Parts: sequence; structure tokens; C-alpha cells
Amino acid sequence: MSEYNFREIEKKWQDYWEREKTFQTKEDFSKPKFYALDMFPYPSGAGLHVGHPLGYIASDIVSRYKRLKGYNVLHPMGFDSFGLPAEQYAVQTGQHPAITTEENIKRYKEQLRKIGFSFDWSREIWTSKPEYYKWTQWIFIQLFHSWYNCETDRAEPIDTLIKKFEFSGNTLVKAACDEDTPTFTKDEWKNFSGQQKQKILLKYRLTYLADTMVNWCPALGTVLANEEVINGLSERGGYPVERKKMSQWMMRITAYAERLLKGLDTIDWPEAMKEMQRNWIGKSYGAELNFKVVDKNITLTVFTTRIDTTFGVTYIAIAPEHELIPELTTDEYKTAVSQYVEQAKNRSERDRMSDVKTVSGQFTGSYCINPFNGEKIPIWIADYVLAGYGTGVVMAVPSSDTRDYKFATHYNLPIIPVQEGPHTDISKDDFDPKAGTMINSGFLNGLTVNEAISKAIEYAEKKGIGKARIQYKMRDAIFARQRYWGEPIPIYYKDGLPYTIDENDLPLILPQIDEYKPTETGEPPLGRAKDWKYSPSDNTQNTAVYYPLELNTMPGWAGSSWYFLRYMDPHNHQRFVGKEAEQYWGQVDLYIGGSEHATGHLLYSRFWNKFLYDLGYVTHDEPFRKLVNQGMIQGRSNLAYRVIGENKYVSEELKNDFPTTPIHVDIALVKDDYLDVEKFKKSRPDAANAEFVLYNGKFKCGWEIEKMSKSKFNVVNPDDICEQYGADTLRMYEMFLGPLQDFKPWNTHGIEGVHKFLRKLWRLFYDEDKGKFLVTDKQPTLEELKILHKTIKKIEEDIERLSFNTSVSSFMICVNELSSLKCNSRHILEPLLIILSPYAPHIAEELWSALGHKESICNASFPTWDEKYLAESNYEYPISVNGKVRTKINFALDMPAADIEKQVLANEAVQKWLEGKQPKKVIVVQGKIVNVVV
Repeated sequence: MSEYNFREIEKKWQDYWEREKTFQTKEDFSKPKFYALDMFPYPSGAGLHVGHPLGYIASDIVSRYKRLKGYNVLHPMGFDSFGLPAEQYAVQTGQHPAITTEENIKRYKEQLRKIGFSFDWSREIWTSKPEYYKWTQWIFIQLFHSWYNCETDRAEPIDTLIKKFEFSGNTLVKAACDEDTPTFTKDEWKNFSGQQKQKILLKYRLTYLADTMVNWCPALGTVLANEEVINGLSERGGYPVERKKMSQWMMRITAYAERLLKGLDTIDWPEAMKEMQRNWIGKSYGAELNFKVVDKNITLTVFTTRIDTTFGVTYIAIAPEHELIPELTTDEYKTAVSQYVEQAKNRSERDRMSDVKTVSGQFTGSYCINPFNGEKIPIWIADYVLAGYGTGVVMAVPSSDTRDYKFATHYNLPIIPVQEGPHTDISKDDFDPKAGTMINSGFLNGLTVNEAISKAIEYAEKKGIGKARIQYKMRDAIFARQRYWGEPIPIYYKDGLPYTIDENDLPLILPQIDEYKPTETGEPPLGRAKDWKYSPSDNTQNTAVYYPLELNTMPGWAGSSWYFLRYMDPHNHQRFVGKEAEQYWGQVDLYIGGSEHATGHLLYSRFWNKFLYDLGYVTHDEPFRKLVNQGMIQGRSNLAYRVIGENKYVSEELKNDFPTTPIHVDIALVKDDYLDVEKFKKSRPDAANAEFVLYNGKFKCGWEIEKMSKSKFNVVNPDDICEQYGADTLRMYEMFLGPLQDFKPWNTHGIEGVHKFLRKLWRLFYDEDKGKFLVTDKQPTLEELKILHKTIKKIEEDIERLSFNTSVSSFMICVNELSSLKCNSRHILEPLLIILSPYAPHIAEELWSALGHKESICNASFPTWDEKYLAESNYEYPISVNGKVRTKINFALDMPAADIEKQVLANEAVQKWLEGKQPKKVIVVQGKIVNVVV
């Protein structure tokens, strides 16, 4: 084949890789391992656009490179196939989500195959398949039967906790547990009924039931995580979300808060990503302080990092969800409080944390006593206080906290300064909350902030009104969704208490139901299932007794919290991952995915991995050794300008002559920013009879760089690029757009250059006009070797530091230089193909085969560069006359300075600038510059 027919070539080699199982991986202890992983996609109905493969191409380049370097590479792919979109479609159409999901995955795989990825498809997993979620359910059961021992700082089987209770009760037990856990002796434990014991153990289990405030979305019929709610609306669909108290399954991730923080120091992740997790975990050093409510047998406990400012407290603020609000509200304020609470509870916690401009609150009518000075202070409800952080109660110090200051100013509450000195005025821009020394603070006066904090804690503990405490902002994770399309939770209920089903009965498979929406009585969709019951194998009755199964399903993050482990051993029916496979593959060496998963998937994966590590099922405390966040390829949208109030559109040059509004148009109808007006009219009924005002006979569109999405009509399908230019062009162009981590706009104007480069590479091997193969066994010249070895070194360094965009530039320079030399030497072109193959594998395979190789280029070895070919023997000296560079002359680097001077003065260009004058001196800086002074 003398012609570069990329369509034929790419299909040929994709078929070959599939037929020969080129990328199928097995454990090979004779080789070093490398585990490259992409965050697996949710298979949406829209399929892939050109932004999606960016990270996949990067990981594929690294994977192919590591194979060439002698590594045994694991590079798998699968699908996070449980999700709300498929369920919403099922609700609308009645089609089972599994059918929709399978169709979508088929489409995804077709698209991925066309781009030539080196995925090991023999390890493919879907989180929605029973053979996979059997093990997700198994991990849930292990969590249920475990507790966190704060003394050993690890999770342990619940049986070890029961033994402690039997030996000494729980007074000496240091565990992560519910705050309202009662204390009891060993005798009391012995006398508890079976039900009482189960209720107590539920307060220690790592997954447990609790009444908690949740983000309830009536339209979706499910609870949403905080990160799934934006501005009071669901991230998916934009439906209203309200705060509601519900009994929910929870994961005690807070038990791992400190280890999750410390672990960040041991992994190679972007610092911004680490900081996002640190902020989410939110470790604070502070104290608890008790405020007694006036005329009521109630004590409000606050957590504060600034106990030194207690003398400046002028009101107490409590969260709108606080359970004591009914008791604290006096008759006079009941209506106002009820209205405010209803309004505030429908804002998500994320909104309330981020919205620093809105000030809202309501007085309860009650007061409490400041424990440091005995002053009576009012109790307010304020939505900037969160029920889940600390105690849901805040001691407000308007002189030291900006939110308290805004609140106090808005409601005309007292402001008592408690610090003096530079930068202590909260109304000024240079305010520093920890500056100065204490004033108006009794026994703390004159102390610095740090000194005052220590002394105030000491005082509170001595008086029995408070104690030092470390607090974390992160809350336990809600682990239930009121939907159908998710993993069934392997729990049945006996006498209202939860019990796990027998491991031998896994998987608990999703049942068939008539509709995919909640029941008429408000139960989750699984409430529609017939005989959704369970009979435990340890039943002592003569006849089978059936108990109701859990109606909620697991959240979307369940299956993705351990999938990286299943890839290691996907066909193991005895364990979620075999010991030998896990020990061999260990941590993920390179994980590529979006930063939007910082406080979701990435945090939960670390939590589950640490738990499995504690129980001895995995050998690494952290799952992902190195993480890279790929940037986003943004869309280049086109805009047509419609005249407001008229069915008229004007060309971009005329938009300022009319009152217009921009309308997104399909980029497929635009070429070089000029709109095909007739096609646009046919595509939009509302524009069929519109008037189009042209400029110089054309209709020009405006443009904008923004997120690629269907709603913006700016989606570019990778299939179209592969059809027009080829997968190798797509792969190299996506890398050429800019650094992997950066956001960059898609622009097809630049893709032609990459495609021309590949054609130029082809012409080093073939004369397309004569149909002749040009490669010979001729020995390479020194210049050709220098070009090759310089490129090998550059490509190796670039891949190691993930600088793929500069690699593409280097390939272009290399091929240009070799073309100018008319290089056809096998000794140069063969290694060039090997280093190019991670980027453009199809053309590399084809030309490798043309060179006579019978095996895939994937089995080759990455060439080594030789330093002797990198050393420069000549240097092009800038020649400066009276401080200005006038020409450049090439000299050998070892040429003596006197010889350089002679040749410079004899140079025609230099003589022109000397104008017949004798130079005063000539300064030769060896290997740098020559200065001629006239």
C-alpha cells in the first residue's frame, strides 16, 4: 500500500489487535508492573464528544510507552453503569434501565475502538452486572460487621467489640460511634435483650441507620449528596431540592478523617486536589463550651476554634434543623420561627456555606448565659449555621468573625471588641482575626490570641463548662438512594432492626417491577417488587420465615469506590480480588480523571480502600499513587444574532446596529464562522420564515468558548474526526492542543496541520506518485543520527513528565528535518516509528509491517538515545557590531578564538558594518557570541 489510506489502515490494525488479543494482560512476575487507569465513564445516551477521550489518549500513550519499556501494563476499561439518567428514561418510557444502559455501552465501545485504545477488554466490568455488584454488597456487609477502634486506629470485626462489652462494658472503649451512645457495664450488657444489643451495636457499626437531614428531590424521588445539589436545585435536571429528616443508611467515613488527611502527604496528587480534600475534611482545633438556657433545663454546647473571644459573644446562633428549636421558641415567635425554618431548610448546606452575601435569621425569644461573664444573650436561628458541623450551635462574636459581624449589623445586635492593635478593626479591609492582644476579656486581657486560647481552655476545663476538642467539618456519608437502578442493599429487617443477608446468598439481584417510580404510598420503587423478602438460613423455625428486604438502593458512588481492585482479578468467583493478583498490581500507578470528583469518588475510594486494608484484604493503604487531572476541551460555539422582538437575524458585523440577542447555532451548519442560512432555516421551524440580513453577501456568526454540550450545539463527535482525518490525527491533535492539565478550546482549524504531518511521515517511506517503497539499509549520516537521538531523548522525557503537547511539536520538527535530508534509512526510520507508536499507533503499525516485521510494534523495545550524538560540534555565533547583532556565522566549537576573529573580520556582512574602519577590538566569548567594537 503506497497511499496513506488511513481509514483502511486504522480498521485493519484495530481488527488485528482484537483478533490477536494484543493488549490482554496476565500477571508476569518476571516483569515490573505498571497500572494505568482512567476514571471509567457513565455511559450516557449522548455518547462521546471530542473532550471525553483527552485523558484516555494520555493514559494510552503512557501505557503503550511503558510496554515498549518492558513493563507488564494493566490498562483496563469498564463502565460505571448505575445512574439516574437511565432510571429517569425508564420512568418516562417504561424501558428497563438495563436495556438503555446496554445500548449506550455498545455505542461507547464502538467509539472507543475507533480511536485505537490499548484497553484490555477481557477485564471489562459494569457496575450494574450482578457478578460485579455481588462484591459491592459483600463489602457493605463487611462494613456493617466492623467498628473503628480508636486505640489501634483501624477497623476491626464487630466481634472484638462485643468481647470488650462482655469483659468490661463500654466505659473504657475508645471507638468512633454515635454521640448519643449510652454507657453501660458488662453486667448491664449481659442483661440487655437481643434487640437492645443490636441497637447499641448499630451506634458503632461502620455502616448504620440514622435519622438525618438530607437533600430530598421530589421530582427525582431520591436523596442527593451535597455535591449533587447546586443553588438549591439538583445537578441533574435542575429540579428543586428540599432539606428533610429521613432514616438513612450512613457510612462512618468520619472515623477515617485523620487518616484521610495524613494519607494526602504520601501520594503524588495535584496540590489543588489535596487542598480540596483537606478543606472538605476540615480539621479544626478548638473547644466545646456550654451555654445554659435561661428558665429552661437546656444546655447548648458550641464548638469553637476561638474560645478566647467568649467575652465578645453577643448572641447564640443555631441551625434551622436543630432539634431543640420547638423548645427554645417562645409563643410570641412561633409563627415567625416556623416560616423561617421552612424557608431555610430548602437551601442545601453547600449553598448556605458558599453564600456569604445573604443575611437571614430569626430570634427564638429565648436567652442563654455566657459562661465566662454571666451576661444574658439572645438565641437566634441563622442559616449560616450547619447542623452537621460541630454541634449545630455557634457562639457569635461580631467583632472577630465576618459572618457574625454582618449578621449583628443587619439585626442591630451589640458588637463588643475583644482585640486591640493594628489590623483588629473588623470593618476594615486589612482585618486579621488573630491580630493584636485581648481587651474587654477579664482574665484574658493583655494576652495574645494563642496565649488566650490556651488559658481559656484551661479555665473552661477547670470550671467544668467546656473542654478541648478536635473537630472535623466532614460528615458521615449518606449511603442510600430512593430509586430502582442501583445496587440492592443486602439488608433485611426483623422486629424493625437491620440484619445482613448471608454471604452465600449474594448477589441480591434487583427484582423486576412494573414501574420505576415510587409507590403510591411514597415508598421507593423496590416497594413495587413482589415477594421482596428474605428467609435467613439460620432460621430455627420448622417452616421458612420471610422478612422484608431493604427498599433503598446504594448511591452512585458505591460501585466506583472499589472498581480499580476488581480490574486486577475480574473473573475471580471466590474473592473480590485474589491475594496474588492484588499483591502484584498493588496501587494504581497513574490515575487520570476530572477534578470534579475530589470530594466524591476520590474521597470515598480512599475510605473504602483503607477499610479493606485494615481487614487485611489489600496491601496498600492508598489506592492511587499518582493522580493527574486532565483539563477540559471546551467547545467553540457559534452565535447568530436575532433582533429582539422580530423574526430577523443580522450578520455579526451588523449586530451593534440593532437590539439583538445571541442564539446558539449548530456548528455543523457553520464553516469558517459563516452560516449556511438555508440549512439553518430547515433545522429550526422558528427560523423557517425569518429574514436574514447579510453583509457582503454572507452571514457571519459570532463565536464563544464555553463548555461543550448538546444545549450549546457545539458538540464535536470524535467519529466525524476519525472519518475525516483518522484516529491517529485525532489522538495527536488532542495532545497538541496544549498541556494535559489545561483547559483549551477545540478548533478544527489546526487539525489540518497534524494530518499533513502524518502524510509527510508516510512520504519518508513511500513515493505515493510512483507507488515506490523508499526505505533502504543505507547507513545513516551523522546529521540524521543527531536528529533521531535528540528526538528519542525528548519524547522519553516528555512522556515521563506527561508533556505530550511538546512531543507532538518534536515529532513535527524531526520529520521536517529528515524530509529535508531525504532520509530513507531503515536505521533512522525504524526507531522513529517505535517512539511515535504510542501517539499514532495505526500508521506506526502499518509502516512497521512494511519494513518486514511480522509481530506488532507493541512488542518492540523503546530505543535508547546515545549521548555522543547529542553533543554539538558546531555553534552558530551571533556577530555583534557596536552592541547590535548584524549576522550569524557557524564555527566549530573547538576553533581557536584567533581563527574565529580572522573569519569574522573577513565576512562580507561584517565588513559592510565596519564601513572601512579598523575595529578597536574583537571580543570572542567561546560558544556564546562575538562582539566587534569599532
